[in-house]
Amino acid sequence: MKLFFSGLGGSGVSSIAGFMKEKGHLVAGSDRLFDVFPDHPLSRKLRDKGISISAQDGSGIDRSTELAVFSTAVEKDNPDFIKAEQLGVPVRTRPQYLTEIVSGFRTIAVAGTSGKSTVSGMLAFLMKRLGLGPNFIGGGRVKKFIANGNPGNFLTGYSDSLVVEACESDGSLVDYMPSHTIISNLDLDHHSVAETGRMFERLAENTSGLVVTGGDDDNLAVCGIKNTVRFSILRESEYRATDVRYHRLRTAFMLKGRRFEVSLPGMHNLYNALACIALLSELGVSGEKISDALPEFDGIERRFDIHLNDGSHLVVDDYAHNPHKIQSLMKTMRRLSDGVCYIFQPHGFGPTRLMKDGYIRVFADYLRNDDQLILLPIYYAGGTAAKDISSQDLADGVTAAGGQAVVIKRDEFPGMPLKQNTYVVFGARDDTLSDFAEEIAGRLR
Repeated sequence: MKLFFSGLGGSGVSSIAGFMKEKGHLVAGSDRLFDVFPDHPLSRKLRDKGISISAQDGSGIDRSTELAVFSTAVEKDNPDFIKAEQLGVPVRTRPQYLTEIVSGFRTIAVAGTSGKSTVSGMLAFLMKRLGLGPNFIGGGRVKKFIANGNPGNFLTGYSDSLVVEACESDGSLVDYMPSHTIISNLDLDHHSVAETGRMFERLAENTSGLVVTGGDDDNLAVCGIKNTVRFSILRESEYRATDVRYHRLRTAFMLKGRRFEVSLPGMHNLYNALACIALLSELGVSGEKISDALPEFDGIERRFDIHLNDGSHLVVDDYAHNPHKIQSLMKTMRRLSDGVCYIFQPHGFGPTRLMKDGYIRVFADYLRNDDQLILLPIYYAGGTAAKDISSQDLADGVTAAGGQAVVIKRDEFPGMPLKQNTYVVFGARDDTLSDFAEEIAGRLR
């Protein structure tokens, strides 16, 4: 089948495009990001896979195109969309097409407002490592899967099992009919807690097999999700970690009489590991095999990526972008350093407007006297958006709540002195934040 993907630079679209290419289809695509940066690293990876990339001007679609798949960020007046309609090419949104793919496999859906990229990537890695031949379509780039032609966000295997990151942002997960589901947690992100909770309830109802949930999550506890297998740290559950020992950059724990270790720091990554252990154990995989494989998983790109750790300085790049993720990140950093410079770039005007109060609260609650908060201008990826909120609004709110925050443009930062020993750069969607973290690491070296 000849497929065209418009909005190919998005993590959700590129993973499906790479997956379908590896399954033997002819794949092409476009993205306005690649129009501006033709030699973008993701563009190179996709071209190495054999995916043809054209300008986002409609030229990549012709009468031989059998299906055009569009990112939800691509507007109806985009030349690609207009060309597909003119030629009568069948059109799907990315969520619609992913739903079709999901229906063709024994799917394990991984949901939750935080951590689903890590849980789905960790689960796919463990299943591959244990010889289960999984397929995988994710949002994050699994470091162990990165190769020529693979950014790390997809995997093809010999089995009919598919691990998929089930994102609540577009609401399409309510149409999934998975074999098994993990729902890690529930908090404010793309929608209100109540609205997302209803989506998770529907996903659980549609699941024919196991539903694994976070047993310590108060919001999940009041959802109408029944007959779940729970994992936890604080409360009793079927899979409760005990004797937890948080080391600097790893965590060890006991579970059902066996010692496990995850090579990632923080309580949130312990929860991520417990979700995978619970599901695999329920599917009959021995704890011994899981314990042997788990330490080999080294994470997802831009999820606590360490750019410098020389004993004196620490520089971290992270994808944290909602209040819950930021809280987990700041809790982890408190164990690692007495004084931290946090550099946060909010993503999108709509999400920033929705989560404004949550941002202000978490920064005011978790910033210490020796910490510093720098806010960059809101990341804008193009398209239509009401630009009626700014990073200065967040800074004013943090200050009014008793914290301290300043707003600077990114190009102003190189002229500022580096007074802290620890720096954390975080925010969603903008991969150049990794370059920013590396620049800071270079200055500290």
